[in-house]
Amino acid sequence: MLTFNSIVTVTFTLFAVIDIVGGLPAIIGVRQHQTNFNPAIASLSAGALMIFFLFMGETFLHLVGIDVRSFALAGSIVIFILAMEMILGVNIFKSNPDESHSGNFVPLAFPLIAGSGTLTTIISLRSVYGVWDILVGILINVVIVFVVLSSMGWIERRLGKTGLAAIKKFFGVVLLAIAIKIFSAYVKF
Repeated sequence: MLTFNSIVTVTFTLFAVIDIVGGLPAIIGVRQHQTNFNPAIASLSAGALMIFFLFMGETFLHLVGIDVRSFALAGSIVIFILAMEMILGVNIFKSNPDESHSGNFVPLAFPLIAGSGTLTTIISLRSVYGVWDILVGILINVVIVFVVLSSMGWIERRLGKTGLAAIKKFFGVVLLAIAIKIFSAYVKF
C-alpha cells in the first residue's frame, strides 16, 4: 500500500544521497571525455540498478560473496579516482570506441548516480518502508536525474569554461571528501 508521507520521505532521502546537483561537475567532466553521452541510457541504467538492489541487493551481494562493507569500499575508491581526475585535470577513465555506451553505465550510472551509498541506502530503506513506496521514490529520482542530465549542455553554456573549471575543482575536493568519508566509515584504523 502506497502512503504519501513515506513516498516523500523516501524520495527526499534518495535525492539527498544521489546528490545529482552536487555531482554535476563530475558528470560534466565524464561527459566531456565521452563521445556517446546519452541521458536516457545513464538514467535508465541507474534506475534499473536501484530497482535491482531494492529487490535483490542483499541476496546478490551474498551470492557473489561480497558484504555491504566491501561494496561500499569499492564504490568509494571509484569516487576517489573521479575526484582526483577533477582536481588534477587528468583523464583516468578513458573512452574506448569499442565500448561506445559503457561510459553511460560506468562511471555515470554507477557510482556517480546509483553509487554504493545510494544502493546501501535502498537496502536500509527496505527495513523501514514498503517496497512500493521505495519503488515510487526511485522512479521520481530517475526522472529528476534524466531532466538534469538532459540539461547538461545548457548548464555547461551557462557556466562557461572558467566557471566550469572552478566548480569542477571545488566539487572535486567535495567528492574526494565524500570518498574518504565512505572509506573511513567502513575501515577502522
